Amino acid sequence: MTVAAISQAGTDTRVVELPEVTDPRHVAPKDARALSKLFFEQLTVLEEGTPEYQYARNTLIEMNISLVRYAAGRFRGRGDDMEDIVQVGVIGLIKAIDRFELSREVEFSSFAIPYIVGEIKRFFRDTSWAVHVPRRLQEARVELAKASEELGSRLGRSPTVKELAELMNLTEEEVIEARLAANGYNSSSLDAALNGDENGEAALADFVGSEDPAMELVEDFHALAPLIAGLDARDRQIIHMRFVEELTQSQIAEHLGCSQMHVSRLLSRTLKHLRESMLTTR
Repeated sequence: MTVAAISQAGTDTRVVELPEVTDPRHVAPKDARALSKLFFEQLTVLEEGTPEYQYARNTLIEMNISLVRYAAGRFRGRGDDMEDIVQVGVIGLIKAIDRFELSREVEFSSFAIPYIVGEIKRFFRDTSWAVHVPRRLQEARVELAKASEELGSRLGRSPTVKELAELMNLTEEEVIEARLAANGYNSSSLDAALNGDENGEAALADFVGSEDPAMELVEDFHALAPLIAGLDARDRQIIHMRFVEELTQSQIAEHLGCSQMHVSRLLSRTLKHLRESMLTTR
């Protein structure tokens, strides 16, 4: 059974036949690979925001849940509920679907697995630490623990900072920084009563300011602003219409007098440029 949909690309209009998948989550992996390619082809011609577009995108997500479960299996035994890990992995799957292009000439599964695994690893990294610590210091903490155990067994005593620095091929300052960062792995409850309080009622939370959620965006905005300013006028206009005015690609194409496909290519190219530039400046 198929579902007929009207797609528009510039002035061309044609009918696209969408296969109706009754139970996408139970499609065999082999069949999912073949169907996924067909659905990705349809996403390039269907108008974003239409029921047909959403059907194609949602079906892709559900058909490829098996990829998420496969990737999540690597993280069994970490102490978290497997369904929670799968839900996090689905976020990576959705990102992969939104960024995949058939022109890459690679299997979608090969493209999606790094996104899924990366999202799960980010989940563990961000939720395992009591406070946010840069990744290099998180990794240094692990190496510091290994080096301390090795030297402790060899020397029969706690190693000095100098000895750790020589073994880890780091400076003494870097070893000290890693030790300080390790303190962020565990924390005390903010509700715990403070020792020495006369009334015995004061808690640490009473003396800690609240976190401004917008602060996390400051660094990103600061890095992104000059990159956007460096775009040409047309690319800046497309970015503004898509993410500020929240217009669909077809509406942008109508405003600029070009095809939706052309807008999609321009937008993909610009976002790729911004993304790579952001990663370079970090």
